[in-house]
Amino acid sequence: MIAPNVMRVAIIRDPDAATDHGQVAAIQDVASAVGIEAFALDADSLRDLERAITGFSRTPNGGLIVTIPESSSRDRSTIVRLAARFKLPAIYADRQFVTAGGLVSYSPDLTPQYRVAADYVDRILKGEKPADLPVLQPAKFELVINLKTAKTLGVTIPTSLLATADDVIE
Repeated sequence: MIAPNVMRVAIIRDPDAATDHGQVAAIQDVASAVGIEAFALDADSLRDLERAITGFSRTPNGGLIVTIPESSSRDRSTIVRLAARFKLPAIYADRQFVTAGGLVSYSPDLTPQYRVAADYVDRILKGEKPADLPVLQPAKFELVINLKTAKTLGVTIPTSLLATADDVIE
């Protein structure tokens, strides 16, 4: 476990993104099963985001989970900066957050996804009905860890996790 003291997590989401509601519910179910309080932080704007994270950070033993919506990518530098400022361990659903200074990400490898999308476009243009195409799940997920950020946050990454990481940023 990377941050054993985390007892509550804020899930940064875009309240207008339909996919976020299902993700938040799934995260809350898993968090509850392991004794961690999880709740959504709605961020309609950059100002709301800063206010929400600042307020959340006032109570100790917190961490962040950042889902994929467009708004979190748009506000990447702010989220990473606030997580560092308030020493909040955070997991992101996009490796770009980790390369920007975030702690860890676990996300699908998107390159094969783009190939599948191109194949689907080709098939649709050749006459196949979109409804007849199967929905495919990602085949590979990537674990990316930023050791510099871990050191700054005072967290120790277990060697077993480092050994399974696809990319370790030092």
